[in-house]
Amino acid sequence: MQHWRTGQPFAWSRRRALKAALGTTLLPSLAECAQTSMPVSAMRQSPHARFQDVVVSFRADPKGPRIGRPFVGFSYEKSQMSGGFFSSGNEVLVRLFNDLGPGILRIGGNSVDKTFWQPGAPASRSGAVTEADVDALGTFLAATGWTVLYGLNLARNTPAGAAQEAAYAARILGPHLYAFEIGNEPDAYSLNGTRPATYTYRDFLVEWGAFADSVSRAAPQVMLSGPASAWHEASWTEPFAGDESRRITLLTQHYYRANGLSPQSTLALLLAGDPALPGLLAGLREASTRAGLPLGYRLTEANSFYDGGAPNISNTFGAALWALDFLFIAAACGASGVNLHGGGAAPGYTPIADDGRTVIQIRPEYFAMLFFTLVGEGKLVHAAQRLGRLAVSTYLVQKGSQRRLLIANKDPLEGVNIVLPEDFISEGIEVTRLSAPSLTSTQDVTINGESPSNTGVWPRSPHRMERLKPGTRVFPVAPGSALLVFFA
Repeated sequence: MQHWRTGQPFAWSRRRALKAALGTTLLPSLAECAQTSMPVSAMRQSPHARFQDVVVSFRADPKGPRIGRPFVGFSYEKSQMSGGFFSSGNEVLVRLFNDLGPGILRIGGNSVDKTFWQPGAPASRSGAVTEADVDALGTFLAATGWTVLYGLNLARNTPAGAAQEAAYAARILGPHLYAFEIGNEPDAYSLNGTRPATYTYRDFLVEWGAFADSVSRAAPQVMLSGPASAWHEASWTEPFAGDESRRITLLTQHYYRANGLSPQSTLALLLAGDPALPGLLAGLREASTRAGLPLGYRLTEANSFYDGGAPNISNTFGAALWALDFLFIAAACGASGVNLHGGGAAPGYTPIADDGRTVIQIRPEYFAMLFFTLVGEGKLVHAAQRLGRLAVSTYLVQKGSQRRLLIANKDPLEGVNIVLPEDFISEGIEVTRLSAPSLTSTQDVTINGESPSNTGVWPRSPHRMERLKPGTRVFPVAPGSALLVFFA
């Protein structure tokens, strides 16, 4: 994504607690909304890997957060609809989506406000969406079983124009149409020249309301969401939940850690986590709950660093381990899901690289999404551990009698032996591993030592697991890797 903030490093409001020196900094306890703290470890140098014992205990909370489905999703620029990328004929992309199970595809990004509904125009026309483009998207959704959060142009459109597109999309996409999202990052309109510098939230509210009324008349069966803010969580997104609680069912917000063009946007910064993130998400959760929104809130566009990501950082295996943490923290903080933004072939953050028509590379973040979906649905159980300087995260998900433990070790050189309580005994234990040669690897990511080809075909199923001895309580996790443990 070519973000409007180009050249304005660290201009975000509530997430500006950025520190170059990571050292022994600790993230605050995420007790208000998350299940674990995520300690920080600097990118240390050491000649040998060491393994330290970490004892973990768990505390169930009947009112704790749950991971539901569809949680994981992708966000793509709307301009990508015009290239035939989203069609059932793109068999590799269909295969990669199907491997993740049911999800939500968000069509939006900056290009949504530069793309116009032009019925009858030639297919694959830049800056236009035609009937053929929507038809192709419909075949893609039918082939994957996914639904779409469909973005409509607000900045350079009319309510009538939005309604015409919405009516056709609703008719063709049917049950695969999750909701409409009107506009993209309207809180940036006054800064990127889309609207006058005097444009305010109240101005947006009036404008959005006119579009929402028109779209709802054209497609009354389809839900609405918004406001898709770039930031301004407290001054735009949270008030919007209450102001439009009668018209929207889902509150939407975007999130990036920092500016991908800044030299301070390093892998160490990314793996350190964002101290402001729990509070940001707690505010969104409270606003959507107070407004009684049935679908709560969702981060419909998110990734590591904006402006397309930081090259050779956002596309590394370290960024995949960050994504695992990010998805779990969002779930623990009550989000209904996350859409990781992507598209294109630049050396940035896209989970799947493409040339506009087909897949050319499966990037590390895709493996993080797949690993997360292997954990599956269930209740997040609070995990407590003493970690010191170790950059290790643990998450336990329980569904009925089944328990799944995810351990992410972000330290490049130190391994851990996760030691479970004595009462954490199971006769059936299986594990699966996510690994790469190093945190800075941009390829050769594997699950259980295997990786699909660029055609999306696995040598064997990524769900294949290794069975351990019944009663096993100690689980080694190598430096820069993740382990998923299934307890029957």
